[in-house]
Formats: sequence, structure tokens, C-alpha cells
Amino acid sequence: MGAVEVNISMSVDGYITGPNLDEHPGLGERGEILHAWLDDTEGKRLIGAIFASSGAVITSRKVYELTGGWGEDGFYEMPVFVLTHRPHDAVVRGETTFTFVTDGIESAIAQAKAAAGAKKVHVMGGASVVQQALNAGLVDELYLHVAPMVLGAGTRLFDHIQSEFSLERIGLFESRFATHLRYRVIG
Repeated sequence: MGAVEVNISMSVDGYITGPNLDEHPGLGERGEILHAWLDDTEGKRLIGAIFASSGAVITSRKVYELTGGWGEDGFYEMPVFVLTHRPHDAVVRGETTFTFVTDGIESAIAQAKAAAGAKKVHVMGGASVVQQALNAGLVDELYLHVAPMVLGAGTRLFDHIQSEFSLERIGLFESRFATHLRYRVIG
């Protein structure tokens, strides 16, 4: 089976959203800059390679709802496992099937690994999903896309981490709007 890879954008000071989420749902105030790298040529090539190596995605119910399931085609063209406390029937959009998992991160990752086969499982936002996966010791690689900005407030990626682990850098790539750091999770 393939590796489980967290893949997430953040500010230099460790935030994956900006502040004031109530007034600015989704990425918070000024949070859109965290994903500016996706719009340049290098970023598009990088995200294309990331998705080409992935066979399944894990995300949160909140991200699913904020994106509207990524439109009519489902965007990913692979299975997506939505971690949630609220049961929901599977949703099919184009080639993407969204399966709602209510029995925890371990189950979501097990289902995603089975669906992905030899390809990677791509774990993305929100922070709670990433934190749960790290705390459970189920993450093999951490891919951080660090935007050159200090937000000062918002949602921190590494709050609520209860397990200890080390990181070994296995990749570094710079683009116009981010530094892309890839780590192996140890421990």
C-alpha cells in the first residue's frame, strides 16, 4: 500500500487559515494568500504531480461543505473520504465518490488505503483531520506549502498535537508564492 501524506498550505507562523473565520468563512481574513501558489505555473505542475501519485483523499466535513463538494464533477476523480460525526449517504460527482466516515480517523485512513492501492493517500484540511492523523501515528509524510506571510492569528496546524515525532526533510521546492517542504514523519 502507498504512503499516507498530509498535504497542506500554511503561513510562516504556522496558520492554515487567517483570523476571523466567522466573517470570512473558509480560509479566514487574508487566508487566500496561503493557496496563491496553486495559481502559478509551477504550482499547477506540483499539484498535478501530487494528485497523479494519489489514489484517495481524506478531508473534513467542513471543507467538503465549504467547497460545495468541489462542484458538479467532484474535482478529484478519485475516492474522497470525508471525516464527520454526522452520517450521510455517499455522494457521487463525476468520477469522484465522497464517502462519509463516522467512525474515526483510523477507519478513514484504512478505507482510503484500501481504495488507493499502491498510490498515496492524500490527507488535506482541515486542521482537526491532520491533527487526528498525526496523533494516531498514521502519517508517513508531511508536505507543507509555506506561504511567505505572517498571519498572526487563525487556525494553527500544530495545535492539539499530543504525540511526539521527528521530521526528516526529503524534499524542497521553491515557487513564486511558497516554499514546498516535504518531510518523512519519524516516530
